[in-house]
Amino acid sequence: MKTLTDILKNVEIEAVCGNLATSISEISFNSKNIAANGLFAAVKGVQTDGHNYIESAITNGAMAVLLENMPSDLKSSVTYIRVKSVAKALGLVACNFYGNPSEQLKLVGVTGTNGKTTIAGTLHNAVREMGISAGLISTVVYKVNDREIEATHTTPDQISLNKLLAEMVAEGCEYAFMEVSSHAIDQHRIAGLHFSGGIFTNLTHDHLDYHKTFKNYIEAKKKFFDFLPK
Repeated sequence: MKTLTDILKNVEIEAVCGNLATSISEISFNSKNIAANGLFAAVKGVQTDGHNYIESAITNGAMAVLLENMPSDLKSSVTYIRVKSVAKALGLVACNFYGNPSEQLKLVGVTGTNGKTTIAGTLHNAVREMGISAGLISTVVYKVNDREIEATHTTPDQISLNKLLAEMVAEGCEYAFMEVSSHAIDQHRIAGLHFSGGIFTNLTHDHLDYHKTFKNYIEAKKKFFDFLPK
């Protein structure tokens, strides 16, 4: 198993209470399904705040907690890691935990209001027709070469995303094509990933129920291109 020191590489830590040499069996933001010796990430979501479930996660076996606010009651057997943004830090932690799979792939992201699914799927089909191993992450389906996996989100959460990319690496994929939604960018789901390239389709006045203003929507899309190699 990897230690906290291993999986916290490149994470900007504000404070630690506990032992960073602790071995971690898994990472999760679900307090109910955390495994023994796991790390619980107290992500602040749109509707719920993971900080409210820290005690539950510890009861269920968590040995470490990634958080933004230290609780008043600290357990001596648990390591607490405080960061500015759990969501952003979780992206880096997930990358490290799964061996930074995006660095071992030619990862191409497709973003824009419309056309992401068609373009990502077409690119995947094209390289597979050429006999090249490739993965796909899209709204309708995830693929590891030609093996299909039911899609849950346009862009999965940080943990699921890196786990899926690691499967692609394990099965010899050279390329991976993925849709990158504005929600995923804003929620740091792609934090820590290494993209080889990106494709922009278009931008229309959509998703303003989430982003509130068109300017915010544009800024979210722009952040994706900040991830690309210079």
